[in-house]
Amino acid sequence: MGNSFNIEKNFPSELKLLLEILAIEKEEEYFSNYSFEEIDWEVFLQLAMHHRVYPIIYSNLKKLDETVIPQFVIQSLYQGYQRNTINMLALCREMEQISNLFMENDIPLLFLKGTVIAADIYGDISLRTSKDLDILIPVNTLQKADKLLMSCGFKKTSEPHILNEGKWRIHHTVYFHPERNIQLEIHWRLLPLPRSEPSFNELWERKRVSTIINSYPVHLLGKEDLFLFLISHGSKHAWFRLRWLLDIDKMIRSGIDLNEANLLLKKYQNLHLVGQALILASQLLNTPINDEMNLLLVKSRSKELAHKALIIIKDMLPWDILTSTKYYKRYRLSLNSKELQNIYSIIALFYPSSADAMILRLPKPLHFLYFPLRPFLWVYRNIKPLKLNQ
Repeated sequence: MGNSFNIEKNFPSELKLLLEILAIEKEEEYFSNYSFEEIDWEVFLQLAMHHRVYPIIYSNLKKLDETVIPQFVIQSLYQGYQRNTINMLALCREMEQISNLFMENDIPLLFLKGTVIAADIYGDISLRTSKDLDILIPVNTLQKADKLLMSCGFKKTSEPHILNEGKWRIHHTVYFHPERNIQLEIHWRLLPLPRSEPSFNELWERKRVSTIINSYPVHLLGKEDLFLFLISHGSKHAWFRLRWLLDIDKMIRSGIDLNEANLLLKKYQNLHLVGQALILASQLLNTPINDEMNLLLVKSRSKELAHKALIIIKDMLPWDILTSTKYYKRYRLSLNSKELQNIYSIIALFYPSSADAMILRLPKPLHFLYFPLRPFLWVYRNIKPLKLNQ
């Protein structure tokens, strides 16, 4: 890989052990000569939790001789595995209710993540974690879906938007049901602008029906669409959780239609992101890469992005801290072409946002005034924190 990131040298022993356990496919692949003396097991558990891979770590360890692992580690992983199984079963029930509710009200929906993905990729909902449900709906059904969810007790947790900026500046809205303790993300795009992506109708034509629930159909993305979506999602988050990379590993091992995937890759200009994911998966999880995929591994841009992600994976920062760093912000900019990013940045700079409305509340008929006021509100918003810190 370019930029000479040495995993053996730069990754701590606990992370290297975690990766070895994740990469186990068969019992005979047991690391019998591995030295456990230098392992800090508390750090190992923290890594398993941070990367949200503790269910499959527990499952893989059950295949091996557990006597080499301290009992408190096995017990902690088992407790996490049990909690996750209960949570995923609860999400499964909610998924069925949401699917039923939307389809009865003529709102087509595709489940993007959660239990449906766990069942599809791992064949067992207990082996993958998920904290909420994510669905994709047509953008012209947003208002109808909003009223429907509000009538069912959901509360919108996102900030209110002005001048329709929410539909292009962001790509989803978050709802929470306080009594059922369920979080639901409504997407009208798979990815934020300026990234190109298939229309909802295209995705709907290639949809699949999950077998996780027999009583009511639950729709999810086609296999190649899901593969590319998970890669785009993982790259956006710099793969700071290994769970996303493990999804890619499992999908490659189970087989995908590479001809179909390549057509989609070229059409939506995601080759560099797939190259990044394949480099990371092959290096960290020993994912088998065939000749067709190998062509993507030699691209310099993919190598550069993979190197940047490895540094973020190693540092194990919480998401809210990571996103505030200059390193991550520069990383996000590097995902898009410079020309496209520059155009989008200029539009985003001058288009009013909900942050402006938080400073100066205007009645809806006067919202057009946010355009000329935008520079002054931006200056005020950025100078005020400086004064507070003096």
